[in-house]
Amino acid sequence: MSHGKQRNVGVLAISLLTLLTCLTLYYARSLDDNRLSNWQWCFKDRGVWGVFLAVLGGCIFSYFLVLVSPRIRNRGLVLFAVSFVSASFFWSEPEVIVDASRYFTQAKYLELYGIRFFFEEWGRGISAWTDMPLVPFLYGLIFRLFGEVRVYVQIFTAVLFSLSTVLTYLIGRELWDEEVGLYGGFFLLGMPYLFTQVPLLLVDVPTMFFLLFAVLMFMKALKRGGTMLVVSAFSIFLAFFSKYSAWLMLSILPVIVLVDLAQERSKPETPRQTTDLLLRTLYVVVLSALFIGLAAAYKSGVISDQMKLLMAYQKPGLKRWGESFVSTFFFQIHPLITAAALYSVYVAVRKKDLKYIFAVWLVALVFLMQIRRARYIIMVLPMLSLTAAYGLCGIKGADLRKFFAACVITSSLSVALIAYVPFMQRMSAVNLKDAGRFLDSITEINVEVFTLIPSEPVVNPSVSVPLLDLFTKKRIIYKGDGVLAGEGREKIENSSLRFTLEFKNPSYYDCVNCKDEDTVLAVISESANDPLPPEIERRAADYSLIGVFDEYEGIFRYRTSVRVYRKVSSGRR
Repeated sequence: MSHGKQRNVGVLAISLLTLLTCLTLYYARSLDDNRLSNWQWCFKDRGVWGVFLAVLGGCIFSYFLVLVSPRIRNRGLVLFAVSFVSASFFWSEPEVIVDASRYFTQAKYLELYGIRFFFEEWGRGISAWTDMPLVPFLYGLIFRLFGEVRVYVQIFTAVLFSLSTVLTYLIGRELWDEEVGLYGGFFLLGMPYLFTQVPLLLVDVPTMFFLLFAVLMFMKALKRGGTMLVVSAFSIFLAFFSKYSAWLMLSILPVIVLVDLAQERSKPETPRQTTDLLLRTLYVVVLSALFIGLAAAYKSGVISDQMKLLMAYQKPGLKRWGESFVSTFFFQIHPLITAAALYSVYVAVRKKDLKYIFAVWLVALVFLMQIRRARYIIMVLPMLSLTAAYGLCGIKGADLRKFFAACVITSSLSVALIAYVPFMQRMSAVNLKDAGRFLDSITEINVEVFTLIPSEPVVNPSVSVPLLDLFTKKRIIYKGDGVLAGEGREKIENSSLRFTLEFKNPSYYDCVNCKDEDTVLAVISESANDPLPPEIERRAADYSLIGVFDEYEGIFRYRTSVRVYRKVSSGRR
């Protein structure tokens, strides 16, 4: 059989496999138990055929892409551009995870009161829960420098995501070659779930970037020494203070050293290289320990309290809030990536490739530690991409490898754009976004917010106040402490949303001299049909209802509805 016929047969087989995968996942969607982008929910009100046709179109596009075979000169730049454009398609997504509320609150403290106040009050006046300060600090800097506009943070996280694909490429190139690295970077675009996280004001995507940056700089420090030792130590410092779970993932660094030592010892007459490797490792360890130690000592009490909370609450909670590996690795990550990663084990064993241990380490940790939550393993996904790329490059035929990767990416984008995004735009979280836009369209300066606590609360509703603030340029006034007590607290103290119990809205929402004629009222409740308590009804006696935002997807127990009232005597629009 000629090369052209072999290629066409391979293209047909991969196309059929891609289409069959799409249909199989749809009809087996009852196996998906993801807590956010569950296929049962995303396809609840739509059939599979819209996505199927988009996947088919992606296969056709991928085929013509292979025929053209564009020669990529600056691979890193192309990878960044494609990743950034792909991520930008998801900026319309509302803040669907309430954790964004506390990160926004922390960032706004820096925006309003400055860097010194932020670090002095971190863990005291600024509630830190189990968060590390680096990412909220960066968000706060963005708000302070450019203004409190959500899209600026979305651009920032999209840049970090795009840089993560580039870093994955560079790590793969360091370990093996250009092709493995490039496919490794592109395979991050083959994970529909990851697209849903990039636009959110959370810490997971930035942490992925900082971990990758630490890994690459450490590899370069061991290889080159010199100033790279300081850069490596500082990158480890950044990863350390991005998220507590990054501490576990930094265990990849000693694995890198052990693999390098094993490779050096297999070479004849390399005692000097081994000594240099050990000395460089020691320098990085000492410098990073110095950087981390000085910063940690400044907030040792806060970190100690956070560690106790993590061990007493977060660690056992992982078993209660888990998602199956089937959901994560077959529905939220394209199953062909998972299949390629599994095949890579065979390829690595056959080649006796020690470097593969470095790439597979973090993926193995997910299974060994039973980390059953897709959001908690985001920082591991680049290494999964690299193992899949390694497996893909074990298949003969450059054109078929290109086609395989392109089909994975286009089909994943199809699922994310056609199924995931519309579902999230129907979630009740969109009411805060729509209400914020509406408030910006009227002339009043202030918005006095009231939150109604339901009879059986799942979440402290006051946590929605900062999210409404995120979506409007108006001044928010909120006088309630929002703290739940008694039976309500007992019911959700073991919930993954327990932090909302201890959440107190900051003092900057107080407004002593605000005038009624410059103020509209906003009521956040579970439903627009919820009756107003007597005290709020008295406050709204001279106000008329001018806006109702009550979208509800009918799935999640926690929902937000917003009603807006304007003073009757006001002639403003």
